[in-house]
Amino acid sequence: MTDRAEQTIRELRAEFDELASMAKGFGPDDLIRPSGASEWDVSQVLSHLGSGAEIMLAAIDGAANGTGSPGMDAIRGVWARWDAMPPAERARAFGTANEALLRRFAEFDARAREELRIELWFPTEPVSLASLTGMRLSEFANHAWDVKVAFDPAATLAPGAAELLLDQVGGMLGFAAKPEGLGGRRASVAVRTTSPDRSFGLEVGEAVRIGDVPAEPDAVLTAPAEWFVRLVYGRHSPDHTPSTVSLTGDGVTVDDLRRVFPGF
Repeated sequence: MTDRAEQTIRELRAEFDELASMAKGFGPDDLIRPSGASEWDVSQVLSHLGSGAEIMLAAIDGAANGTGSPGMDAIRGVWARWDAMPPAERARAFGTANEALLRRFAEFDARAREELRIELWFPTEPVSLASLTGMRLSEFANHAWDVKVAFDPAATLAPGAAELLLDQVGGMLGFAAKPEGLGGRRASVAVRTTSPDRSFGLEVGEAVRIGDVPAEPDAVLTAPAEWFVRLVYGRHSPDHTPSTVSLTGDGVTVDDLRRVFPGF
């Protein structure tokens, strides 16, 4: 097992154990409370994480036994079944589905995690199991935040997950970033994160990319790493932005960055 894959699976386990413990204590009113995902209540977030675990497990098994990824008809069937569940059943089934996926991840040795190639259900090249765990952490940690913030407006991403996701966040920019949010302007931002400490550049032009720290940035953003990850994923409203976030310079505002990263 690569150190990276091992760390990612460990963080996935920690994230799941925490959220599953919370879900076991939810009453009927808790499950229908609005979540951090604007169109979903808490039970719908748990449903999304449960159906996603079920679909991902089917893709892994398909790669291992040669049958391939589940087709869209099968996937729509999974979604429909979870959508039809009452909130309490979603919470229970969420735990079962994610426990099964985590145990499957743990069954593969280091060589299999690197060499097995998994065909996914959307247009992309087949990925290694090690890469798939990173994708799952991205999905799980952000949606776990959606649940936590329903009960605590100051909720943050877990430090271990934030560090791993910060290191891979550049791969999300093609999906998450909308450079037109700057209204045709270009900008370069020097980003300095804490916990962990990182320094890099964020360039907004025809596309958005992460690169070296610019020599003459239009602005300097200082923020906790977990908030920068949430920024990219669209979880950045003023109500959930800590006072330690600061942006200096005349060329870009925090609201500009929110428009560049509007969320999915």
